[in-house]
Amino acid sequence: MTNHHQIDRDIRRLALPSLGSLLAEPLLIAVDSIMVGRLGTVPLAGLSLASTILTTLVGLCIFLAYATTGATARLFGAGKAKQAFRQGIDGMWLAVGLGIILMVLLTIFARPFLGLFGPEGDVLEEAVRYLRSSAFGLPGMLLVLAATGTLRGMGDTKTPLYAATAGAIANIPLNFVLIYPAGLGIFGAGLGTAIAQTGMGIWLASVVIRSGRKAGASFLPSGAGVLRSLRDAGPLIIRTVSLRAAILLQITAATGLGTEALASNQITMTVWNFAAYGLDALATSAQILVGQGLGSADRARVKTVLGRCLNRGFVYGAGLGVIIFGLSWFLPTLVSEDPAVRTLATQSLWIAALAIPIASVAYMLDGVLIGAGDTNKLALYMVISLAAFTPAALAVMAWGSGRAGLLALWGAYAVLFMAARGGTMLLRVRGDKWMKLGDHR
Repeated sequence: MTNHHQIDRDIRRLALPSLGSLLAEPLLIAVDSIMVGRLGTVPLAGLSLASTILTTLVGLCIFLAYATTGATARLFGAGKAKQAFRQGIDGMWLAVGLGIILMVLLTIFARPFLGLFGPEGDVLEEAVRYLRSSAFGLPGMLLVLAATGTLRGMGDTKTPLYAATAGAIANIPLNFVLIYPAGLGIFGAGLGTAIAQTGMGIWLASVVIRSGRKAGASFLPSGAGVLRSLRDAGPLIIRTVSLRAAILLQITAATGLGTEALASNQITMTVWNFAAYGLDALATSAQILVGQGLGSADRARVKTVLGRCLNRGFVYGAGLGVIIFGLSWFLPTLVSEDPAVRTLATQSLWIAALAIPIASVAYMLDGVLIGAGDTNKLALYMVISLAAFTPAALAVMAWGSGRAGLLALWGAYAVLFMAARGGTMLLRVRGDKWMKLGDHR
Protein backbone atom coordinates (compact mmCIF):
# COMPACT_ATOMS: atom_id res chain seq x y z
CA MET A 1 0.00 0.00 0.00
CA THR A 2 1.47 3.32 -1.00
CA ASN A 3 1.83 6.22 1.39
CA HIS A 4 -0.88 8.06 -0.54
CA HIS A 5 -3.32 5.19 -0.08
CA GLN A 6 -2.55 5.04 3.64
CA ILE A 7 -3.21 8.75 4.10
CA ASP A 8 -6.43 8.49 2.09
CA ARG A 9 -7.52 5.66 4.35
CA ASP A 10 -6.63 7.72 7.44
CA ILE A 11 -8.74 10.61 6.12
CA ARG A 12 -11.76 8.32 5.75
CA ARG A 13 -11.10 6.61 9.10
CA LEU A 14 -11.04 9.91 10.95
CA ALA A 15 -13.74 11.72 8.97
CA LEU A 16 -16.59 9.21 9.16
CA PRO A 17 -16.85 9.04 12.98
CA SER A 18 -16.37 12.83 13.13
CA LEU A 19 -19.44 13.29 10.94
CA GLY A 20 -21.54 11.37 13.45
CA SER A 21 -20.24 13.51 16.31
CA LEU A 22 -20.99 16.72 14.42
CA LEU A 23 -24.63 15.67 14.11
CA ALA A 24 -25.09 15.39 17.91
CA GLU A 25 -26.44 18.89 18.58
CA PRO A 26 -28.76 18.97 15.52
CA LEU A 27 -30.14 15.56 16.51
CA LEU A 28 -30.87 16.72 20.06
CA ILE A 29 -32.71 19.79 18.72
CA ALA A 30 -34.58 17.61 16.20
CA VAL A 31 -35.89 15.34 18.98
CA ASP A 32 -37.05 18.41 20.91
CA SER A 33 -38.79 19.78 17.80
CA ILE A 34 -40.69 16.56 17.13
CA MET A 35 -41.92 16.18 20.70
CA VAL A 36 -42.65 19.85 21.35
CA GLY A 37 -44.51 20.03 18.04
CA ARG A 38 -47.16 17.74 19.54
CA LEU A 39 -47.79 20.34 22.24
CA GLY A 40 -49.02 22.88 19.68
CA THR A 41 -47.97 25.69 17.37
CA VAL A 42 -47.11 28.21 20.09
CA PRO A 43 -44.63 25.96 21.96
CA LEU A 44 -43.06 24.96 18.64
CA ALA A 45 -42.62 28.62 17.68
CA GLY A 46 -41.03 29.31 21.07
CA LEU A 47 -38.69 26.36 20.58
CA SER A 48 -37.71 27.66 17.13
CA LEU A 49 -36.65 31.03 18.54
CA ALA A 50 -34.84 29.72 21.62
CA SER A 51 -33.08 26.86 19.82
CA THR A 52 -31.74 29.29 17.22
CA ILE A 53 -30.06 31.22 20.04
CA LEU A 54 -28.64 28.04 21.55
CA THR A 55 -27.29 26.60 18.31
CA THR A 56 -25.68 29.95 17.50
CA LEU A 57 -23.95 30.04 20.88
CA VAL A 58 -22.70 26.48 20.53
CA GLY A 59 -21.53 27.29 17.00
CA LEU A 60 -19.58 30.31 18.24
CA CYS A 61 -17.93 28.11 20.86
CA ILE A 62 -16.73 25.55 18.32
CA PHE A 63 -13.25 27.00 18.86
CA LEU A 64 -13.12 24.85 22.00
CA ALA A 65 -12.96 21.76 19.78
CA TYR A 66 -10.77 23.24 17.07
CA ALA A 67 -8.16 24.80 19.36
CA THR A 68 -7.73 21.65 21.45
CA THR A 69 -7.60 19.38 18.39
CA GLY A 70 -4.72 21.28 16.80
CA ALA A 71 -2.77 21.83 20.00
CA THR A 72 -3.04 18.27 21.31
CA ALA A 73 -2.34 16.77 17.87
CA ARG A 74 0.96 18.68 17.60
CA LEU A 75 2.02 17.70 21.12
CA PHE A 76 0.95 14.10 20.61
CA GLY A 77 2.83 13.97 17.30
CA ALA A 78 5.91 15.27 19.12
CA GLY A 79 5.68 12.33 21.54
CA LYS A 80 4.65 14.57 24.47
CA ALA A 81 1.55 12.72 25.62
CA LYS A 82 1.57 14.21 29.13
CA GLN A 83 1.67 17.78 27.82
CA ALA A 84 -0.97 16.91 25.22
CA PHE A 85 -3.40 15.76 27.88
CA ARG A 86 -2.48 18.76 30.03
CA GLN A 87 -3.42 21.05 27.14
CA GLY A 88 -6.69 19.20 26.59
CA ILE A 89 -7.66 19.20 30.26
CA ASP A 90 -7.01 22.94 30.54
CA GLY A 91 -9.23 23.41 27.49
CA MET A 92 -11.95 21.42 29.24
CA TRP A 93 -11.71 23.62 32.33
CA LEU A 94 -12.05 26.67 30.09
CA ALA A 95 -15.14 25.10 28.50
CA VAL A 96 -16.81 24.45 31.85
CA GLY A 97 -16.07 27.97 33.09
CA LEU A 98 -17.40 29.55 29.90
CA GLY A 99 -20.44 27.28 29.99
CA ILE A 100 -21.29 28.31 33.55
CA ILE A 101 -21.01 32.00 32.65
CA LEU A 102 -23.30 31.58 29.63
CA MET A 103 -25.74 29.49 31.68
CA VAL A 104 -26.06 32.19 34.33
CA LEU A 105 -26.41 34.99 31.76
CA LEU A 106 -29.11 33.16 29.78
CA THR A 107 -31.01 32.23 32.91
CA ILE A 108 -31.07 35.81 34.18
CA PHE A 109 -31.53 37.67 30.90
CA ALA A 110 -33.56 35.17 28.87
CA ARG A 111 -36.71 37.28 28.78
CA PRO A 112 -35.25 40.67 27.77
CA PHE A 113 -32.89 39.06 25.30
CA LEU A 114 -35.56 37.01 23.54
CA GLY A 115 -37.86 40.02 23.64
CA LEU A 116 -35.47 41.84 21.30
CA PHE A 117 -36.68 39.59 18.48
CA GLY A 118 -40.26 40.81 18.86
CA PRO A 119 -42.16 37.53 19.36
CA GLU A 120 -45.81 37.51 20.43
CA GLY A 121 -46.40 37.31 24.18
CA ASP A 122 -47.32 33.63 24.42
CA VAL A 123 -44.47 32.63 22.11
CA LEU A 124 -42.05 34.64 24.25
CA GLU A 125 -43.14 32.78 27.38
CA GLU A 126 -42.54 29.39 25.79
CA ALA A 127 -39.16 30.49 24.41
CA VAL A 128 -38.07 31.76 27.84
CA ARG A 129 -39.02 28.45 29.49
CA TYR A 130 -37.07 26.42 26.93
CA LEU A 131 -34.01 28.68 26.95
CA ARG A 132 -33.75 28.69 30.74
CA SER A 133 -34.05 24.92 31.07
CA SER A 134 -31.68 24.25 28.16
CA ALA A 135 -29.11 26.67 29.59
CA PHE A 136 -28.31 24.11 32.30
CA GLY A 137 -26.83 21.92 29.58
CA LEU A 138 -24.37 24.51 28.23
CA PRO A 139 -21.46 23.60 30.56
CA GLY A 140 -21.92 19.98 29.53
CA MET A 141 -22.19 20.75 25.81
CA LEU A 142 -19.10 22.98 25.81
CA LEU A 143 -17.27 20.29 27.78
CA VAL A 144 -18.23 17.89 24.98
CA LEU A 145 -16.58 20.21 22.45
CA ALA A 146 -13.30 20.53 24.37
CA ALA A 147 -13.09 16.84 25.28
CA THR A 148 -13.91 15.87 21.71
CA GLY A 149 -11.11 18.13 20.45
CA THR A 150 -8.67 16.50 22.87
CA LEU A 151 -9.58 12.98 21.81
CA ARG A 152 -9.44 13.91 18.14
CA GLY A 153 -5.95 15.31 18.64
CA MET A 154 -4.95 11.83 19.81
CA GLY A 155 -6.50 10.37 16.67
CA ASP A 156 -9.56 9.01 18.50
CA THR A 157 -12.72 10.02 16.65
CA LYS A 158 -14.74 6.95 17.65
CA THR A 159 -15.23 7.70 21.36
CA PRO A 160 -16.92 11.08 20.64
CA LEU A 161 -19.16 9.25 18.16
CA TYR A 162 -20.17 6.73 20.81
CA ALA A 163 -20.93 9.53 23.26
CA ALA A 164 -22.96 11.45 20.68
CA THR A 165 -24.96 8.35 19.78
CA ALA A 166 -25.62 7.47 23.42
CA GLY A 167 -26.67 11.04 24.20
CA ALA A 168 -29.05 11.21 21.24
CA ILE A 169 -30.66 7.89 22.21
CA ALA A 170 -30.94 8.79 25.92
CA ASN A 171 -32.51 12.13 25.01
CA ILE A 172 -35.62 10.45 23.59
CA PRO A 173 -36.96 8.75 26.77
CA LEU A 174 -35.74 11.64 28.93
CA ASN A 175 -37.73 14.15 26.90
CA PHE A 176 -40.79 11.94 26.69
CA VAL A 177 -41.00 11.44 30.46
CA LEU A 178 -40.31 15.09 31.32
CA ILE A 179 -42.61 16.57 28.66
CA TYR A 180 -45.64 14.30 28.99
CA PRO A 181 -45.92 12.17 32.19
CA ALA A 182 -44.12 14.78 34.31
CA GLY A 183 -46.21 17.51 32.67
CA LEU A 184 -43.30 19.96 32.27
CA GLY A 185 -44.05 20.68 28.61
CA ILE A 186 -41.42 22.69 26.75
CA PHE A 187 -39.44 23.18 29.97
CA GLY A 188 -39.09 19.39 30.16
CA ALA A 189 -37.81 19.27 26.58
CA GLY A 190 -35.01 21.68 27.41
CA LEU A 191 -34.25 19.92 30.70
CA GLY A 192 -34.08 16.49 29.07
CA THR A 193 -31.66 17.76 26.47
CA ALA A 194 -29.57 19.47 29.15
CA ILE A 195 -29.32 16.21 31.11
CA ALA A 196 -28.25 14.32 27.97
CA GLN A 197 -25.63 16.96 27.14
CA THR A 198 -24.27 16.88 30.69
CA GLY A 199 -24.03 13.10 30.58
CA MET A 200 -22.14 13.24 27.29
CA GLY A 201 -19.73 15.82 28.74
CA ILE A 202 -19.04 13.83 31.90
CA TRP A 203 -18.44 10.63 29.93
CA LEU A 204 -15.99 12.21 27.48
CA ALA A 205 -14.21 14.15 30.23
CA SER A 206 -13.77 10.96 32.26
CA VAL A 207 -12.17 9.24 29.26
CA VAL A 208 -9.72 12.13 28.82
CA ILE A 209 -8.90 12.36 32.54
CA ARG A 210 -8.43 8.60 32.88
CA SER A 211 -6.08 8.45 29.89
CA GLY A 212 -4.32 11.61 31.07
CA ARG A 213 -3.60 10.11 34.48
CA LYS A 214 -1.95 7.11 32.81
CA ALA A 215 0.29 9.59 30.97
CA GLY A 216 1.07 11.42 34.22
CA ALA A 217 -1.16 14.49 33.69
CA SER A 218 -3.17 16.00 36.56
CA PHE A 219 -6.87 16.67 36.11
CA LEU A 220 -6.62 19.92 38.12
CA PRO A 221 -6.58 23.16 36.10
CA SER A 222 -3.30 24.88 35.30
CA GLY A 223 -3.72 28.64 35.35
CA ALA A 224 -1.15 29.19 32.62
CA GLY A 225 -2.66 26.43 30.51
CA VAL A 226 -6.19 27.81 30.77
CA LEU A 227 -4.92 31.27 29.82
CA ARG A 228 -3.04 29.77 26.87
CA SER A 229 -6.21 28.03 25.73
CA LEU A 230 -8.07 31.33 25.97
CA ARG A 231 -5.32 33.12 24.02
CA ASP A 232 -5.33 30.46 21.30
CA ALA A 233 -9.10 30.80 21.03
CA GLY A 234 -8.99 34.49 20.00
CA PRO A 235 -8.26 34.07 16.28
CA LEU A 236 -10.66 31.14 16.04
CA ILE A 237 -13.42 33.25 17.56
CA ILE A 238 -12.77 35.94 14.90
CA ARG A 239 -12.89 33.24 12.23
CA THR A 240 -16.18 31.84 13.50
CA VAL A 241 -17.82 35.25 13.97
CA SER A 242 -16.84 36.19 10.40
CA LEU A 243 -18.35 32.98 9.08
CA ARG A 244 -21.56 33.51 11.04
CA ALA A 245 -21.71 37.11 9.84
CA ALA A 246 -21.55 35.91 6.23
CA ILE A 247 -24.40 33.45 6.85
CA LEU A 248 -26.48 36.13 8.57
CA LEU A 249 -25.81 38.55 5.70
CA GLN A 250 -26.90 35.91 3.19
CA ILE A 251 -30.15 35.24 5.02
CA THR A 252 -30.83 38.96 5.46
CA ALA A 253 -30.35 39.56 1.75
CA ALA A 254 -32.63 36.63 0.88
CA THR A 255 -35.34 38.00 3.18
CA GLY A 256 -35.64 41.16 1.08
CA LEU A 257 -36.13 39.23 -2.18
CA GLY A 258 -39.73 38.23 -1.51
CA THR A 259 -41.57 35.27 -0.02
CA GLU A 260 -40.91 32.80 -2.85
CA ALA A 261 -37.20 33.60 -2.92
CA LEU A 262 -36.92 33.32 0.88
CA ALA A 263 -38.70 29.95 0.91
CA SER A 264 -36.44 28.69 -1.90
CA ASN A 265 -33.38 29.97 -0.03
CA GLN A 266 -34.41 27.98 3.04
CA ILE A 267 -34.49 24.76 1.00
CA THR A 268 -31.11 25.41 -0.62
CA MET A 269 -29.48 26.54 2.62
CA THR A 270 -30.74 23.40 4.41
CA VAL A 271 -29.12 21.19 1.77
CA TRP A 272 -25.94 23.29 1.86
CA ASN A 273 -25.72 23.05 5.65
CA PHE A 274 -26.18 19.29 5.53
CA ALA A 275 -23.32 19.02 3.02
CA ALA A 276 -21.25 21.29 5.29
CA TYR A 277 -21.33 18.64 8.03
CA GLY A 278 -19.54 16.27 5.66
CA LEU A 279 -17.02 18.95 4.75
CA ASP A 280 -16.44 19.72 8.44
CA ALA A 281 -15.71 16.04 9.03
CA LEU A 282 -13.08 16.12 6.28
CA ALA A 283 -11.59 19.26 7.83
CA THR A 284 -11.34 17.44 11.16
CA SER A 285 -9.24 14.70 9.61
CA ALA A 286 -6.97 17.39 8.12
CA GLN A 287 -6.57 19.03 11.55
CA ILE A 288 -5.47 15.75 13.12
CA LEU A 289 -3.12 14.51 10.39
CA VAL A 290 -1.43 17.89 9.84
CA GLY A 291 -1.10 18.56 13.58
CA GLN A 292 0.46 15.19 14.30
CA GLY A 293 2.75 15.45 11.27
CA LEU A 294 4.04 18.86 12.33
CA GLY A 295 4.45 17.69 15.92
CA SER A 296 6.66 14.83 14.76
CA ALA A 297 8.72 17.34 12.68
CA ASP A 298 8.14 15.26 9.55
CA ARG A 299 8.05 17.92 6.82
CA ALA A 300 7.79 15.41 3.99
CA ARG A 301 4.77 13.73 5.56
CA VAL A 302 3.06 17.07 6.17
CA LYS A 303 3.48 18.01 2.52
CA THR A 304 2.12 14.64 1.46
CA VAL A 305 -0.84 15.02 3.83
CA LEU A 306 -1.52 18.49 2.43
CA GLY A 307 -1.53 17.17 -1.11
CA ARG A 308 -3.86 14.30 -0.28
CA CYS A 309 -6.20 16.61 1.69
CA LEU A 310 -6.50 18.90 -1.32
CA ASN A 311 -7.03 15.92 -3.63
CA ARG A 312 -9.61 14.21 -1.43
CA GLY A 313 -11.35 17.50 -0.70
CA PHE A 314 -11.89 18.20 -4.38
CA VAL A 315 -12.86 14.61 -5.23
CA TYR A 316 -15.34 14.26 -2.34
CA GLY A 317 -16.66 17.75 -3.05
CA ALA A 318 -17.21 16.87 -6.70
CA GLY A 319 -19.06 13.73 -5.60
CA LEU A 320 -21.29 15.77 -3.29
CA GLY A 321 -21.90 18.24 -6.10
CA VAL A 322 -23.06 15.47 -8.43
CA ILE A 323 -25.41 14.13 -5.74
CA ILE A 324 -26.89 17.57 -5.03
CA PHE A 325 -27.35 18.24 -8.74
CA GLY A 326 -29.03 14.87 -9.21
CA LEU A 327 -31.43 15.51 -6.33
CA SER A 328 -32.07 19.16 -7.19
CA TRP A 329 -35.37 18.37 -8.90
CA PHE A 330 -36.56 16.03 -6.13
CA LEU A 331 -35.58 17.64 -2.81
CA PRO A 332 -37.69 20.82 -3.22
CA THR A 333 -40.82 18.67 -3.75
CA LEU A 334 -40.38 17.27 -0.23
CA VAL A 335 -40.65 20.72 1.30
CA SER A 336 -42.92 22.86 -0.86
CA GLU A 337 -46.00 22.40 -3.03
CA ASP A 338 -45.51 25.80 -4.70
CA PRO A 339 -44.24 25.29 -8.29
CA ALA A 340 -42.45 28.65 -8.29
CA VAL A 341 -40.61 27.82 -5.05
CA ARG A 342 -39.68 24.37 -6.33
CA THR A 343 -38.28 25.75 -9.59
CA LEU A 344 -36.26 28.50 -7.94
CA ALA A 345 -34.92 26.11 -5.28
CA THR A 346 -33.85 23.68 -8.01
CA GLN A 347 -32.00 26.41 -9.89
CA SER A 348 -30.24 27.71 -6.78
CA LEU A 349 -29.28 24.12 -5.93
CA TRP A 350 -27.52 23.94 -9.31
CA ILE A 351 -25.28 26.81 -8.19
CA ALA A 352 -24.69 25.11 -4.84
CA ALA A 353 -23.77 21.87 -6.60
CA LEU A 354 -21.27 23.71 -8.79
CA ALA A 355 -19.70 25.44 -5.78
CA ILE A 356 -19.44 22.46 -3.42
CA PRO A 357 -16.03 21.31 -4.77
CA ILE A 358 -14.70 24.84 -4.19
CA ALA A 359 -16.16 24.85 -0.67
CA SER A 360 -14.73 21.41 0.04
CA VAL A 361 -11.18 22.58 -0.72
CA ALA A 362 -11.79 25.67 1.45
CA TYR A 363 -12.97 23.51 4.36
CA MET A 364 -9.98 21.18 3.99
CA LEU A 365 -7.53 24.08 4.02
CA ASP A 366 -9.35 25.51 7.03
CA GLY A 367 -8.60 22.25 8.82
CA VAL A 368 -4.98 22.27 7.63
CA LEU A 369 -4.29 25.72 9.06
CA ILE A 370 -6.10 24.95 12.33
CA GLY A 371 -4.05 21.77 12.69
CA ALA A 372 -0.89 23.79 12.05
CA GLY A 373 -1.87 26.40 14.64
CA ASP A 374 -1.71 29.08 11.93
CA THR A 375 -4.89 30.63 13.25
CA ASN A 376 -3.85 34.29 13.08
CA LYS A 377 -3.61 34.04 9.29
CA LEU A 378 -6.78 31.97 9.18
CA ALA A 379 -8.70 34.70 10.98
CA LEU A 380 -7.31 37.32 8.60
CA TYR A 381 -8.33 35.29 5.55
CA MET A 382 -11.85 34.83 6.86
CA VAL A 383 -12.21 38.58 7.41
CA ILE A 384 -10.92 39.18 3.85
CA SER A 385 -13.44 36.66 2.50
CA LEU A 386 -16.26 38.35 4.40
CA ALA A 387 -15.13 41.71 2.99
CA ALA A 388 -15.26 40.26 -0.54
CA PHE A 389 -18.76 38.85 -0.05
CA THR A 390 -20.31 41.85 1.71
CA PRO A 391 -20.49 44.25 -1.30
CA ALA A 392 -22.08 41.54 -3.43
CA ALA A 393 -24.70 40.81 -0.77
CA LEU A 394 -25.41 44.51 -0.29
CA ALA A 395 -25.82 44.89 -4.06
CA VAL A 396 -28.42 42.13 -4.05
CA MET A 397 -30.20 43.85 -1.17
CA ALA A 398 -30.22 47.16 -3.04
CA TRP A 399 -31.06 46.08 -6.59
CA GLY A 400 -31.93 42.38 -6.57
CA SER A 401 -35.39 40.91 -6.72
CA GLY A 402 -37.04 37.53 -7.11
CA ARG A 403 -35.38 34.79 -9.14
CA ALA A 404 -32.42 36.79 -10.47
CA GLY A 405 -31.68 38.20 -7.04
CA LEU A 406 -31.59 34.81 -5.34
CA LEU A 407 -29.43 33.21 -8.02
CA ALA A 408 -27.02 36.15 -7.83
CA LEU A 409 -26.97 35.83 -4.03
CA TRP A 410 -26.08 32.15 -4.19
CA GLY A 411 -23.40 32.92 -6.75
CA ALA A 412 -21.94 35.44 -4.32
CA TYR A 413 -22.15 33.20 -1.24
CA ALA A 414 -21.37 29.75 -2.62
CA VAL A 415 -18.88 30.74 -5.31
CA LEU A 416 -17.34 34.13 -4.45
CA PHE A 417 -17.18 33.74 -0.65
CA MET A 418 -15.93 30.14 -0.78
CA ALA A 419 -13.42 30.92 -3.53
CA ALA A 420 -12.06 33.82 -1.48
CA ARG A 421 -11.69 31.51 1.54
CA GLY A 422 -10.02 28.75 -0.42
CA GLY A 423 -7.89 31.05 -2.59
CA THR A 424 -6.33 32.99 0.28
CA MET A 425 -5.53 29.80 2.19
CA LEU A 426 -4.17 28.11 -0.94
CA LEU A 427 -1.71 30.96 -1.38
CA ARG A 428 -0.64 30.50 2.25
CA VAL A 429 0.07 26.77 2.01
CA ARG A 430 2.08 27.14 -1.22
CA GLY A 431 4.96 28.30 0.95
CA ASP A 432 6.44 26.81 4.14
CA LYS A 433 5.87 29.62 6.66
CA TRP A 434 2.69 27.96 7.97
CA MET A 435 4.64 24.77 8.81
CA LYS A 436 6.09 25.18 12.29
CA LEU A 437 7.75 21.83 12.95
CA GLY A 438 7.84 20.27 16.41
CA ASP A 439 6.10 21.48 19.56
CA HIS A 440 5.37 25.20 19.20
CA ARG A 441 3.13 26.84 21.73
